[in-house]
Amino acid sequence: MNRLQHFIRAVILAAFAIFFVSLHYSGDIMKYINPKYDIFSKIAAILFIVFFIIQIFRIWENPQNQHEHCPPGCTHDHGYSASLPKKVLSYFILVFPLLTGFAFAPTVLNSSIAENKGTILPQANNAAEKEKAVDDPTISNNQYIDPSIQNHETAQPRYHILSTEEYDSEIQKLKESEVIVMEDTIYEPYYGEINMNLSEYIGRKIKVVGFVYREEGLADNQLVISRFLISHCIADASIVGFLSEFPEAKDLKQDTWIEMEGIIEATTYNGVEIPIIKPENWKQIEQPSIPYIYPILQKVE
Repeated sequence: MNRLQHFIRAVILAAFAIFFVSLHYSGDIMKYINPKYDIFSKIAAILFIVFFIIQIFRIWENPQNQHEHCPPGCTHDHGYSASLPKKVLSYFILVFPLLTGFAFAPTVLNSSIAENKGTILPQANNAAEKEKAVDDPTISNNQYIDPSIQNHETAQPRYHILSTEEYDSEIQKLKESEVIVMEDTIYEPYYGEINMNLSEYIGRKIKVVGFVYREEGLADNQLVISRFLISHCIADASIVGFLSEFPEAKDLKQDTWIEMEGIIEATTYNGVEIPIIKPENWKQIEQPSIPYIYPILQKVE
């Protein structure tokens, strides 16, 4: 292999290393993955740096050392060299992610992505699923997750894992607190609990933060205060949120971030009873630095 190819490979490895390091330095890595995978991306960055250093030394290797069984003046390649089109294609496959990564700044998922993810509010067939889950004695309260997010129960919240006792304690706080505060680190289990046992929370005060999303079928004075739930990376993002109804809703644009405090009531949507927040006060806010929420992982003890 000639020195030019070794040089090209070194440049590609260096570019990958720079890309990963820049994502961590800027904090933009959190726009791509669940924080629990942060350590793996750091390891990847270190490996790219190590491979780059190794590749640098290969540039200056004596070509004869690469063919131990060749006499001086040997020029054949033992059939290992690929044709030029194959080489170009292989390098393009490697370089393409870098080009897109450097060319396009990381963006936050928004309502346009939510539309592609499908409806955020329950469909009629979910009513049967919820009823079955409630009646099934093998499913305990702290194991069940609302059908819209039930595939995420094995993932981890932002920067911590809860033991069974800690999880139960958080759910108890939800049941006893004067105001239900939907904090990011505990949003997912609170959301599931409220949806599963709605009758227990009707009339309770709740404080929630999210972005405005309207899906087809909502009235002009209705919107969903939404969040993206990230299990592993943004590719598997699902959208969750609470329906709200108030006159000023029609004036709020999609993706506007709001903080709302109101009372939980019940309404029917597509034949399913769901929570709806009747606001007492609300305000527009800036988008949080980390706009996503993450599922809870319970430690097995």
